[in-house]
Amino acid sequence: MPLFVWVGIGGFLGSVSRYFVGGWVLRLFTKPWLPYGTITVNILGCFVIGILHALFEVRNITGIEVRSFLFIGILGGFTTFSTFGYEAFGMIRNGQILATTTYLASQLVLGILGVWLGDLLIRSF
Repeated sequence: MPLFVWVGIGGFLGSVSRYFVGGWVLRLFTKPWLPYGTITVNILGCFVIGILHALFEVRNITGIEVRSFLFIGILGGFTTFSTFGYEAFGMIRNGQILATTTYLASQLVLGILGVWLGDLLIRSF
């Protein structure tokens, strides 16, 4: 099967997963101050990509097809950087400077931390 088909299937799976996980997280809050669903899927996606990166780089266990399916397809569909930008813009437009700053910092710091922790988890075994 061509590589783009695998990426497309992964993208579908990642997007549907994002829909369910993000929706589930949002239902946990009655009046969310931040877009917690987006934060959750982005941090979780960063953590998973850290794990997979370590598995593939350290252990060299897979080829381009599986990497493309997982990284570009599933995780590309699951994480939501474009939504992140849109939500941050809306918060700025609405004058929510403190919330915007918190949102931006949490995505960047926790995202990088998630990648590092995922990578560290695999490298420690």
